[in-house]
Amino acid sequence: MDRSSRQSDDVFAGEARGEVSPRAARALWAGSAGLVLAVLGTSVLVAGAEHGWRLLVAVALVVAQVCALRWQARAPVAVLAVNAATGLAVWALLPAVTLTGALLAAQVSLCVLSAIRPRRVSVGALAAMCLPAPLAFGAGGTAGLAVYLLTVVLAWTAGQWRRAQQERTRAEMRRAVVEERARIAREVHDVVAHTLSVVVIQAGAADDVFTQRPEQARQALRAIETGARSALGELRLLLRAFGPGEEEEGAGEQREPGPSLARLDELADTVRATGMTVHVHREGAFDGLPAAVDLAAYRIVQEALTNTLRHAVGADEVSVRVAVEGECVKVTVVDNGRTPQSRSAAAGAGRGLVGMKERARLVGGSLRAGPLSPGGFEVAARLPVEDVS
Repeated sequence: MDRSSRQSDDVFAGEARGEVSPRAARALWAGSAGLVLAVLGTSVLVAGAEHGWRLLVAVALVVAQVCALRWQARAPVAVLAVNAATGLAVWALLPAVTLTGALLAAQVSLCVLSAIRPRRVSVGALAAMCLPAPLAFGAGGTAGLAVYLLTVVLAWTAGQWRRAQQERTRAEMRRAVVEERARIAREVHDVVAHTLSVVVIQAGAADDVFTQRPEQARQALRAIETGARSALGELRLLLRAFGPGEEEEGAGEQREPGPSLARLDELADTVRATGMTVHVHREGAFDGLPAAVDLAAYRIVQEALTNTLRHAVGADEVSVRVAVEGECVKVTVVDNGRTPQSRSAAAGAGRGLVGMKERARLVGGSLRAGPLSPGGFEVAARLPVEDVS
């Protein structure tokens, strides 16, 4: 397995373990800390206004809870234990806060734990959070008990809902990757079949003129060598992806080789027909590019233009730049549309972007996509030539 394949698999493995990205962890901390400070912090200040040293200790405990929330995505069980203990201490110091309010940070931690840890762990945490229920009954009667149990169960349920949502998103991403690999495999299969057909024809021509016109025979043999090297490179790519399914509809039909950068103007014309202004810039020599890289670059441009038409709010202009620089092909597609939240960099898990990244990865390249600070959205790919040739 190649290095890029291992990295992709590690990403999915990390998601399956419930790991949270640093950016998401910071956002989670900011939101939960703000909630605890706004609700519990205000309650402590009001309830402890006339309690002197008790107020100071309770405020220190609230600050400790907020600090502990910083690690709730990394160690949710430990953070839950800390917040539960400090919450009980706050309630003991200032009973007017109510047990439900004092354990707000613990409820937030329970929600996060329920979302990112296996159900057997979260169910145990839920049971532990129900242990102080008799205290809630003693302090507030039946109503106090009902409110406490309801908030705890709701916190756990919210985490379970979020976990189910994340699992659906991950499953959709995996399906998108599998479908894109299968599509790539079919296209590479067609390219290799076309190349080998040319090799067979050249071999027959060389055999026919081998004695009478040896120079022409040598030219045919050189064409065979070039075609065979290209086919080997395509086969290496094919082995990285899933092979085309034998049971797939139309698997036995004859298919034409896939499009290439030579048809970039045709692709741009189809987008211009919608009223969008498309600028196409080419740099370098495109002749002799490996078919897999040529096809991957074309498909990335195609998908990026499709995303512009579908998701770029108010976009009326898009620029496409394809450059052959040294041993790589660089593809850049930039539009001038507004970028809603659904199209932000964090939303890069859409099927279109997943497919583009998978195409770049399978030829040994890389792709990044995200909004630009002045406005608009950029897709930039780097596809090395030597990796497949």
